[in-house]
Amino acid sequence: MNDQSTKQPGSAYFLDDHRDPEEAHTLSIVVDNEPGVLARVIGLFSGRGYNIESLTVSETEHEAHVSRITIQTSGTAMVLEQIKTQLERMVPVHSVADLTVIGNAIERELALIKVAGQGEHRVEALRLAEAFRARVVDATNDSFVFELTGKTRKVDQFIALMQPLGLIEVVRTGIAAISRGPEALKI
Repeated sequence: MNDQSTKQPGSAYFLDDHRDPEEAHTLSIVVDNEPGVLARVIGLFSGRGYNIESLTVSETEHEAHVSRITIQTSGTAMVLEQIKTQLERMVPVHSVADLTVIGNAIERELALIKVAGQGEHRVEALRLAEAFRARVVDATNDSFVFELTGKTRKVDQFIALMQPLGLIEVVRTGIAAISRGPEALKI
């Protein structure tokens, strides 16, 4: 007899079969720019076992002493709602916006990619860099450092293509994101 056929809709076993899908979301968090705030926000994630896939933070309004933290995380809809609710309760947090839910956000990432190569590999690396609109920011006889800005998928693709051509090192900023339109996140 198949185990599936023995499970009844009202039983606990039936509930185990249903799993909400995990989704990646980009959160924009406006916080006071003061010591320890980033550690507290990160502590909320680590203390509850939530993963951070990308993190950027910088002061955005010097006069108001306000910073913006952009975090890309993933989880079920319920987990993502819990994250937002818990962030909103933190004292140094002014606002939390789920840019994925708001929709149509602009997301970009900056990467510096070092590639060593000579001959054909060097020529191919330069050709691909031009196709991806990557800028050469440093060059020696043996290597290049490319600067590439774009969506994470574009950066991932460029890095994958550089792998066989002599990829040495990659540094990435993480995602910076902003919503479209005339509205701003409230402080």
